[in-house]
Amino acid sequence: MPVVEAAVVVLVPPDVAFAVSQTTAPLRYRWDPFVREQRLLDGATRPGKGVRTFTRSRHGLTMISQYVSFAPPTNVGMKMLRGPWFFEMFAGGWRFAAAEGTPGHTVATWRYSFRCRPALLRPVAERLGRRLLQHDINRRIRAYARGCTDPVVLAAATQALKDTHGTRGDGASTPP
Repeated sequence: MPVVEAAVVVLVPPDVAFAVSQTTAPLRYRWDPFVREQRLLDGATRPGKGVRTFTRSRHGLTMISQYVSFAPPTNVGMKMLRGPWFFEMFAGGWRFAAAEGTPGHTVATWRYSFRCRPALLRPVAERLGRRLLQHDINRRIRAYARGCTDPVVLAAATQALKDTHGTRGDGASTPP
């Protein structure tokens, strides 16, 4: 099964890096060049395990996906429930870890795995898919890194941390 991956070091701690990655519309559109439209489904107001999302890509393709893991501030995973006809399977995961030797920095690693159909065309389709998805994930993670420096995005991510976890955004608890 083909896998594409990209990693970047961002100059924010893991909880903020995670929060930036989970921003939703309209803030998401500020940094994510891949997403043209995205919304949580089934009345969900925040991302989380089991939550389904609708996403329209910059290519015009749509996907319904579901969070299969959601463990702030270390990782998040999703799987495609319904999507473009040429994907038999698609899944993605993001990991966030403190960068060794550089306090307040995070290594963000994004990974997609997929399988194409029809089976007869799979070898060619997956070779092409690997190339296209690698280009997209590289572009997207560079934009994510820029989002981690955007004061508007950082303010919203930090506020989301305060609202959900009672932290300041640097991992420390806020006083009662």
